[in-house]
Amino acid sequence: MARMNVALQELGHAMPDYKRATLQEDEAPEPTGDGSASPDSVEVGFRKGPGPLLSRLASRSQLELALSAVAVTLALLLGAAVVALAVQYSRDPSRSTCLTDACVRVASKILEALDPATDPCQDFYQYSCGGWIRRNPLPTGRSKWSTFNSIWDQNQAIMKHLLENASFNSSSEAERKTQRYYLSCLKEQRIEELGAQPLVELIDKIGGWNVSGSWNQSGFMEVLKVVSGTYRATPFFTVYVGADSKSSNSNVIQVDQSGLFLPSRDYYLNRTANERVLAAYLDYMVELGTLLGGAKEPTRLQMQQVLDFETLLANITVPQAERRDDEKIYHKMSIAELQVLAPAIDWLDYLSYSLAPLELAETEPVVVYGDAYLQQVSDLINSTDKSVLNNYLIWNLVQKTASSLDQRFETAQERLLETLYGTRKSCTPRWQTCISNTDDTLGFALGSLFVKATFDRDSKAIAEEMISEIRTAFEGSLDQLDWMDETTRQAAKEKADAIYDMIGFPDFILDNKELDDVYDGYEVSEDSFFQNMLNFYNFSAKVMADQLRKPPNRDQWSMTPQTVNAYYLPTKNGIVFPAGILQAPFYARSHPKALNFGGIGVVMGHELTHAFDDQGREYDKEGNLRPWWQNSSLEAFKNRTACMTEQYGRYTVHREKVNGRQTLGENIADNGGLKAAYNAYKSWLQKNGDEKRLPALGLTNHQLFFVGFAQVWCSVRTPESSHEGLVTDPHSPDKYRVIGTLSNSRDFVEHFGCPLGSPMNPGRHCEVW
Repeated sequence: MARMNVALQELGHAMPDYKRATLQEDEAPEPTGDGSASPDSVEVGFRKGPGPLLSRLASRSQLELALSAVAVTLALLLGAAVVALAVQYSRDPSRSTCLTDACVRVASKILEALDPATDPCQDFYQYSCGGWIRRNPLPTGRSKWSTFNSIWDQNQAIMKHLLENASFNSSSEAERKTQRYYLSCLKEQRIEELGAQPLVELIDKIGGWNVSGSWNQSGFMEVLKVVSGTYRATPFFTVYVGADSKSSNSNVIQVDQSGLFLPSRDYYLNRTANERVLAAYLDYMVELGTLLGGAKEPTRLQMQQVLDFETLLANITVPQAERRDDEKIYHKMSIAELQVLAPAIDWLDYLSYSLAPLELAETEPVVVYGDAYLQQVSDLINSTDKSVLNNYLIWNLVQKTASSLDQRFETAQERLLETLYGTRKSCTPRWQTCISNTDDTLGFALGSLFVKATFDRDSKAIAEEMISEIRTAFEGSLDQLDWMDETTRQAAKEKADAIYDMIGFPDFILDNKELDDVYDGYEVSEDSFFQNMLNFYNFSAKVMADQLRKPPNRDQWSMTPQTVNAYYLPTKNGIVFPAGILQAPFYARSHPKALNFGGIGVVMGHELTHAFDDQGREYDKEGNLRPWWQNSSLEAFKNRTACMTEQYGRYTVHREKVNGRQTLGENIADNGGLKAAYNAYKSWLQKNGDEKRLPALGLTNHQLFFVGFAQVWCSVRTPESSHEGLVTDPHSPDKYRVIGTLSNSRDFVEHFGCPLGSPMNPGRHCEVW
C-alpha cells in the first residue's frame, strides 16, 4: 500500500502544468545553481510560539507596565513606529485594540511593509508592499525574492539542522538514506576529484557522442530508450503514467510535447529580443561539450546544429495559452494508432523498455496531449541527420546530469543563469543546494523529519475547519449567480462538496515501515553523489511503471510536506496544503482571524476555485473530463472569463504585456479565492463577534484582511526573470495578482472608499465566481 503513496518530485515534475494548478510558480525552471530559490539562512528555531507575557497578565496595572517594557524593546528593534502602541493604548478607552505580544509583533511587521505615502486607491500593491520592497533588495545570486522564498529559507535551515545533527539516529532506513544522500552532495572534494569522469563514462556506456568522440551511428532507438527511459530526460516528448482524465479511476500511459532546454519556445523564436540569451546558451553548450572532451571549434559547430534543431522543435511546440482546453487536446488511442501517427519512433519497443517489466501490446491505450506535435516531430526526426539527432539526445542527458559534477560545470551554469534570469554570481551556500536536491529526491523521507520536528498537529484541525468555512462561503455565492442555470448550479455545489482536501502531510511518512517501503530499491551511498542521482532516475522510472496496472491513489501527493505552495488536481478533485505553507504570514494561531483568512484563507479559496476555472470546470465531481454544464451557463461563463482575459492582458511589466489567456485559470482562482475567503471571514464575524484591532496601523479588520492578502505577494525581481515569468508562468506577476484581484472586488472598494474612476475602482468589475 505504501508504494502507492509515493509522489516523487521527479514524477511530479514530469506532469504537464495543466494537470496540476499551483498557488505559485514551481521553482523548478531555475537550475540548482540558484539553490532552488532558497534564501539566506535564518535562525533554525524559528517556530516560536507567541509570547504569553501580555496576554496572561490579569490586572490593568500589570498590563500597563508590561506594555511599556514591550514598547521600548520593540522600538529599539523595529523602529520608532512601535512607540505609537503605548500612545494608542492610552487613547483606547474601549480597549478594542489587541496588545498581546503576538499582535504587537505582527502589527510592526505589517507597518514596516506598508508605504503609507501611497494612496491605497491609486496603487494598493505599492501601498501594501512599498516598505517591504525598500527593505528587501534582491539578494546576490537571486532572480526573485518573495515571502515564499523567505519561508522556504526557514524550512531549509530546519532541515539542515536535522540532517547535520550529531545525534542523528533514525530507525527509518529511508531517513538514513536521506542523510547519506545529503552528505554525498556536501562532499565537494570528492566531487572535484571525480571531475567530468562519471558523465564521460556514462556517455561511453550509452554508445558515445559525436561531440567528444566516436558514436553508435545506427543506435538512435537504443540511445533514445536509455536517455529518456532509464535516465528520465525528455527529448522530443515526455512520457508518464497518470490518472486518465476521462476515466479517473484508472492509470494510463500519457504522452505530451517536450524537448526544449530554454524555459519557453519564445526564447528560440523571438530571436531579436532574446539574442543575448541564445548566445549565452550556445556558449554554455560549447563549454560543457569541451569539458566532456570535445575540441572547441568542432564542438561549437555541432552545438549550433543542436540549437538549430531545438529551434525547429520550438516552432512546432504549441504555446501554453493554446493548450487550456483539455477536451480539445485529449486524444486516446492504441499504441498501434500512435505508431501510425508518429512512425519515426518504434513506440511498442520504446514504451516496453520504459515501463519494463510490464508486458505491453499494440492494443495498450495511450492518451496523447499533442497529436499534431507528435506527427510533426516524427517528420522532423526522419528529415534530420543522424549525427544531429545523436548530439541532441546526448545533450539532453548532459544538461540533466551536469549539475552533479564539479565546480567547472556549476560556473558554466551560473554564467547562463546570469543572462537568462539576471542573477549575479551565486553566493548560495552548498548546503542549501544540497537540501534542495535532497528534497527533489527523497522529499517525503525528508518531510518525515521536518514534520516530526516542526508541525503543530492542531494546525491540521484548524485548517480543515477553515476549508469547511470557505467551501460553505463559495457554495453560498453560487446561489447569487444570476447567469447560472439551476441544473449546472446544483452540479457545481455537488462538485464543491466532493472536493477532497489533504493538509500538512501524507500519513504514510510517519510510519517507518511504509516510508521505507516507498524508497525500497533506491540505493544511496555517501561516497558518490553522481551515482545517487543516476540511481534515483532509474528508481523513479520503475516507480512510474509500477503505477500503470494499479488504480490511482487518492492520497498520493505530488508536493513534499515542506514545500511552500499548494495545488489542485482535477482528476482527483482534490486540494493539497503542505505543512510548509501553514505558517506565518499565511497562518498563525496567534494572529487575528482577518490575517489568517486573508492569508491561508485566500490560498484555500484559490485552490478550491481552481475546480471551477476554465480548465478545472471541465472535470466533474469524480475527477472525470466530461461535459456537465448546460450550454446557456457555459456561454455565460465564457463571457465573464473574456472580461478577465482582456483585463489582465492590458497589464504590462517593462513594457511587455501579461498574457491574459495564459494566466486565465490562475486569475479566476485569485479572484474567486479572495471572494470566498472574505465571505467566510464575514460569516466568522457574525458567529463570533468583532475581533480586536491591531495597534498603530489605523486599519479596520476588514481593511486588514485585504492588506494581509496583498502582503503575501510582496516581491522583487530582475527584469530578465520578469520576462521569463511573462512567457512561461500561468500566474500573473505578483503586482497584478494584487491589483487585478482587488480592483474587481466590490468589498475592497467599499472598505477603502475608493472613488469611481480611481485605478483601484475603474468601474468595471470582472467577476466569474
